[in-house]
Amino acid sequence: MRIPLVAALVCASAGLAPSGTAHAETARPGANATVAAPPAVLAQNRIYRSGTASPLSCAIPRIREGSAASLKAFHQAMARCANRFWAARFKAAGLRYTPPRLQVTTGSSSVCGRITSNGAQYCNGHRTVAIRIMKRDLKDPFRMNIAHSVAHEWGHHVQQLTGILDEFNKQYWRTRGTTRSVVSHRLEMQAECFAGVFYSATLDSIAPDVGWADWIDAVGDARESKAHGKPRNLAYWQDRGYDGGSARACNTWTAPTARVR
Repeated sequence: MRIPLVAALVCASAGLAPSGTAHAETARPGANATVAAPPAVLAQNRIYRSGTASPLSCAIPRIREGSAASLKAFHQAMARCANRFWAARFKAAGLRYTPPRLQVTTGSSSVCGRITSNGAQYCNGHRTVAIRIMKRDLKDPFRMNIAHSVAHEWGHHVQQLTGILDEFNKQYWRTRGTTRSVVSHRLEMQAECFAGVFYSATLDSIAPDVGWADWIDAVGDARESKAHGKPRNLAYWQDRGYDGGSARACNTWTAPTARVR
């Protein structure tokens, strides 16, 4: 268990714990509108009523150091696991689930555009999760950190399918400054919480090379990201999803601002 490396690797995967961010792709309306109370699609979304997840067994292979093929196989297995998990949760909520496309590459270009050093991103226009295999992952394939590339980005896909991401885009472009940052952080922290819910059912299959408490401590100690918010809050929401085992724990849209900065 390489605990001293965890915090550094969490930072490396995405500038913080999340492995990427969803891209706002809507046209910009008025820039200075006042943000009202969250609409039902954010505050009372049906995915929150999807119930508590049961343990899910997934076949997720080992990663061989220096092998891009084994990293790609790992991401593909994680994607199959995430699709099984969220399909069941959507069915329980009376919603229709469709898997995102997955693109795993060793280059910097993808259908989503250029993949930065963050290593992964979700582009809602293409409903695609793009993951770049980084040299650091080949050199030191820290299993939990790499798994999070899928878990967090699938959280954004859940937001897309449930209408949350579209509403976020509207709110994002109606605001600016600190208010805009908080809106963005609410989106990212909800994706972290959804990742935690996924882990609550699948962590044994993922077989991480770190204990849960140590992982959450590392997330909380990571370098702060302007796009994603304070590490301690990201750790709080991921742990909340894991402990709750249900998307009902993940309504970041009505949480106090201090919890999403």
